[in-house]
Amino acid sequence: MTVELSLAAAHDLAVRVLSAAGATEANARPVADAVVTAQAEGIHSHGLTWLTTFADHLEGGKVDGKAEPQVTQAAPASLSVDARSGFAHPAIVKGIERLIPLARETGVAALAVKNSYNCLVVGHHVRRIAEAGLVALGFVNSPKSIAPWGGTKAVFGTNPLAFACPRADGAPLVVDQSSSKVARSEIRLAQQEGREIPLGWALDVEGKPTTDAAAAMAGTVLPYGDYKGYGIALMVDLMAGAMAGARYSHQADSFVGDDGGTPGTGQFFLAIDPGPLGGADFTDRADGLCSLILDEPGVQLPGDKRLASLEKTGDGPLSIPKALFDNLQGRVRV
Repeated sequence: MTVELSLAAAHDLAVRVLSAAGATEANARPVADAVVTAQAEGIHSHGLTWLTTFADHLEGGKVDGKAEPQVTQAAPASLSVDARSGFAHPAIVKGIERLIPLARETGVAALAVKNSYNCLVVGHHVRRIAEAGLVALGFVNSPKSIAPWGGTKAVFGTNPLAFACPRADGAPLVVDQSSSKVARSEIRLAQQEGREIPLGWALDVEGKPTTDAAAAMAGTVLPYGDYKGYGIALMVDLMAGAMAGARYSHQADSFVGDDGGTPGTGQFFLAIDPGPLGGADFTDRADGLCSLILDEPGVQLPGDKRLASLEKTGDGPLSIPKALFDNLQGRVRV
């Protein structure tokens, strides 16, 4: 059974759930924006289902719902944000507000976020930068779930990498992918729904391929492209961990369980003004390449499926499992 909610109602419910668990409204709203947008884009593994975990972590002290992110300018073109063990979203939003004008002023600017938490869909953050006319790169590490290629012991998280490019006509091009064959949230969602996962997604604790979602959550996720995905995971951990002054994946406490303390993960963004290097016609040239790709029938650009889902959803309604709706409703203290 499912329940249908308008986007406004879903956003209001998300804010109320987070606020009831101990988040300030200033911190709850950007998180609510993120989960509702993911749900509307069809990325259900990063949508409203996360509110139950977020609320548990607020109540258990794994994330500080009252934290106020602190932004410092570490160098002329470098910003550092201390999320102070709070949600990633308000810290990233606050940092990007200063990153965009700084990149326009300097040509290239960097934003590092430390002492952070799960930022969910990385593409949302780089898309915001690209909507301001800048090219963006995002690096995000997460608690360990991937073993180095050839090993069985997890060292890296699914460590996504995202790229966004402004276009002259239409929404920015957004490439958003994890270093693993699948986001760990997809396996988590399969476990919650009692579904098997495809063979080739993950290994169990003994390093054997498995279709059991619970065994996969206890084991490791396979990198995409085998050793190539391992290389990307390593690169992301260096940028989002070491460069951001945050914890490495293997040092971070879980995003999922209640054990351990605050994750302390990091995010790192680069914003580039394309004009000084690419010229005033950069976005026209970007459109030209995109148009060439789309000339072949059946071909889509990265992110097109998400945009199509978002457009189809419009103002709603969103359809969510009744069990999830009942759980969220039960967490709201009137």
